[in-house]
Amino acid sequence: MKRNEVQYGEFTDLIREADRTDVELFDQYGVKRGLRDKNGNGVLAGLTNISRIEAFRYENGEKIPCDGKLWYRGYDCIELVNGFRGKRYGFEEVAYLLLFGKLPSDAQLKHFREILAANRTLPTNFTRDVIMKAPSNDLMNSMASSVLTLASYDKACNDNSLENVLRQCINLISVFPMLAVYGYHAYNHYINDESMYIHRPQKKLSTAEMILMMLRPDKQYTELEARVLDIALVLHMEHGGGNNSTFTTRVVTSSGSDTYSVMAAALCSLKGPKHGGANIKVVEMMRDIGEHVSDWEDEDAVREYLTKILNREAFDGKGLIYGMGHAVYSLSDPRAQVFKGFVEQLAQAKGRQKDFKLYSMIEKLAPEVIAQKARIYKGVSANVDFYSGFVYSMLEIPLELYTPIFAIARIVGWSAHRMEELLNMDKIIRPAYMSIMDEQDYVDMEDR
Repeated sequence: MKRNEVQYGEFTDLIREADRTDVELFDQYGVKRGLRDKNGNGVLAGLTNISRIEAFRYENGEKIPCDGKLWYRGYDCIELVNGFRGKRYGFEEVAYLLLFGKLPSDAQLKHFREILAANRTLPTNFTRDVIMKAPSNDLMNSMASSVLTLASYDKACNDNSLENVLRQCINLISVFPMLAVYGYHAYNHYINDESMYIHRPQKKLSTAEMILMMLRPDKQYTELEARVLDIALVLHMEHGGGNNSTFTTRVVTSSGSDTYSVMAAALCSLKGPKHGGANIKVVEMMRDIGEHVSDWEDEDAVREYLTKILNREAFDGKGLIYGMGHAVYSLSDPRAQVFKGFVEQLAQAKGRQKDFKLYSMIEKLAPEVIAQKARIYKGVSANVDFYSGFVYSMLEIPLELYTPIFAIARIVGWSAHRMEELLNMDKIIRPAYMSIMDEQDYVDMEDR
């Protein structure tokens, strides 16, 4: 039998019979599914000095939901954004903070930017021989493949000394925009049969400017576009340490693996629709709502369609209003709050006020609809994914690049966590799984 003639469906019933676990057993044995308890609290797996999330406060021993806050190295992320906006691009400044624990002086920031610029180069013919040789519409897989291939060019690949790992992390932070954008251009050319543009990075540009310059055929962008993208990168750069891809970073680091393997694993985690791919689902859902609700200003019509989505009667049948709710935040996601003002400004510049009004209406109505439908243990509010996809669409960034842009930002946080884990780890991260199988007596072949 040839490989492409094998019908694997015949085996799936066997897998279901062998592997399906009674849900009640998880409660019986005290298993915290998803490493979270019934109230959504995460299992404490480590300590970090990189970032912190606040979604509740305690008063007289009682846990009370509050507006969300996010700190980077002890600094409120909203204050960080307010500190650089309108004055300078913030990605490089906040990356310095996360990696080294302190805000840079003007001289230190200038030096750090020079280091990043000097690292914005790929090995000779890498773009042709690696990125263009295997174009894919799944750019996260393309990036992971490129990262693993870069390991072959590093003679000190397996050196896990702090100095060498920092060198590797800074190099990857520098080239991630190239891996993502060049990967898109290869896909767009070879699979979509469109023209290809490979623009070399310019050392004087910020990371946000460089992304837009390399992406667009004419290399042109407005200052507003670059600054909004810059803020998006800062807000996606790090998030508390307990998210899936950062935990993956720490788990693989704890095994003693190399930086390239660690970052490839983190990329594979981030690409999941429950993690980094969420903003794509928001954009697709909003398009669906726009097509099925004729009057975007009719709150009753919008509320009715949201109810249909929640009842699995519309959109993708999953029963989820994407961009609403978060595993940690309750009353508000601070990233969404700071983002919204810039989103409105960009919408006005792009003539997308009607779309912005629809987003704002759904931000208000969705929590009400969800509260009526489901028993929830905490508040539901818009998360950062709700607006980020809208921003990327206004920036004319193709859907295929949404999650890679998330990765361009989040690799800074991954790098900080990798180094923190290397400095503090003494054991491999190895969680426990309780076996619930029954013992079996061996059966001879002729008796099976």
